[in-house]
Amino acid sequence: MPTRFIVVSGGVISGLGKGIFTASLAKLLQMRGYKVVPIKIDPYVNVDAGTMNPIEHGEVFVLDDGSEVDMDLGTYERFLDMNLRSENNLTTGKIYKLVIEKERKGDYLGKTVQIIPHITNEIQKWLERVAKLYRADIELIEIGGTVGDIENLIFLEATRQLALKYKVAFIHCTLVPVIKSVGEQKTKPTQQSVQRLREIGIQPDFIFCRSEKYLKEKAKKKISLFCGVKEDHIFSGPDITNIYKVPIILNKQRVAEKILKYLDLKPTRNEMGEYKKLVERFERSKKRVKIAITGKYTELHDSYVSILHAITHACMHLSLKPEIKWIETTDIENGKIRAERVLSDVNGVLVPGGFGSRGAEGKIECIRYARENNVPFLGLCFGFQLACIEFARNICKLRNANSTEIDPETKYPIIDLLPEQRKVYKKGGTMRLGGQDVIIKKGSMAYKLYGKVKIRERFRHRYEFNPEYKEIIEQGGLIFSGHDKSGEIMQILELAKHKFFIATQFHPEFTSRLMKPNPIFLGFVRAASKK
Repeated sequence: MPTRFIVVSGGVISGLGKGIFTASLAKLLQMRGYKVVPIKIDPYVNVDAGTMNPIEHGEVFVLDDGSEVDMDLGTYERFLDMNLRSENNLTTGKIYKLVIEKERKGDYLGKTVQIIPHITNEIQKWLERVAKLYRADIELIEIGGTVGDIENLIFLEATRQLALKYKVAFIHCTLVPVIKSVGEQKTKPTQQSVQRLREIGIQPDFIFCRSEKYLKEKAKKKISLFCGVKEDHIFSGPDITNIYKVPIILNKQRVAEKILKYLDLKPTRNEMGEYKKLVERFERSKKRVKIAITGKYTELHDSYVSILHAITHACMHLSLKPEIKWIETTDIENGKIRAERVLSDVNGVLVPGGFGSRGAEGKIECIRYARENNVPFLGLCFGFQLACIEFARNICKLRNANSTEIDPETKYPIIDLLPEQRKVYKKGGTMRLGGQDVIIKKGSMAYKLYGKVKIRERFRHRYEFNPEYKEIIEQGGLIFSGHDKSGEIMQILELAKHKFFIATQFHPEFTSRLMKPNPIFLGFVRAASKK
């Protein structure tokens, strides 16, 4: 069966939730027996998201193959429970790099290399290659940005050309705002956005309308008339607090059936039952658990989006409602707030990853508070390294112990560069990245959580615990319960005489799934709920 394609574009404003819509639709199609594969197209010139500031762009998500990608790929993986690859994230930087390298090799036989057809052809080849790689029945292509942006024009043009060869459904996501003083759903932004799309040569087959509430019939009729789209091909996306309800909302509107019919396909089954039960049980949950996320990028919560979802996954399976308390650790460092005061009302403390010295001392204070007050603690990546430093300073009495990332001249370099990183000067894609095996010590808390000796988790770091200090740290009572195959790189630490004190050099949030919460997060949230 030839692959069908679904192209999802956005209009009016950014941040409409195209990624969540695309993932939800892919989930519905997957539940109906089809092999789906998503692709996120990011129009920025960066080759990947690895060097981007999370405050500007949100979290950098790490795939098992080591690729640093847009956070929407994390949404796809969580919804679809599948591991994606570098090929699932296409950027302007990647496609231009590919074409320029071909031109330098002489692959274009002396031709003048142009946007059309050379760039657009390579985009189409990329999309076709991914479909073959996954043997997909349906490929969903989310085009980043907003229709009318200069940056995504070539990608829209490439998908327009793709529709000349394959069966393609174009879905346009727009905003239908409500002016409160009038109380009417306004369709003009949607009409004008579709008009911009038509100017490019694309007539949408379906429209997904984001709005505060469900779309009213009057608004739907108006959009249908002025945009040339059937009324039953116009879908509502009302505001909700739990994104895992989106597939249920789309299912009620029979979105998957209508799109499958358009693509000349039929559903072979519908496996919505277990998914719906889990989401509905979560909605009924009353007991709350309050988790403090202590970081330096807290002004944009999307910087920690995978952590938020991993906490939610654990809560859903434990029938709990998560309550997040954001702690900006630079404020602790600057003396604006005290760790003892802001953490006194939380059930658990989580110290996430990060880079650089800013906010590090504030994080160390949070770790100290959790350790001394028997508050469930989870440290991730940089949080693992800072937990080592806190323990070295306050228990092992190695005064001013530090990381060479923070203080290159420290007397006690508890954390130091990985040996293979010492001669690395480029920033992009050069860290220890992606899925790696972790060997767990039997009898440890980590072993109880995972239930096996060897696991696979994802990493993103340049620095490691300095093995020269392993003996003195373990004599103080800290246990290194996980390491790499060689036994040289420490990857999990824990305290035995503590309610829950675990830190990992890896990022367990990247492998957490709705139907399969990561064991570390499950254990952490369970312990926090008992405080």
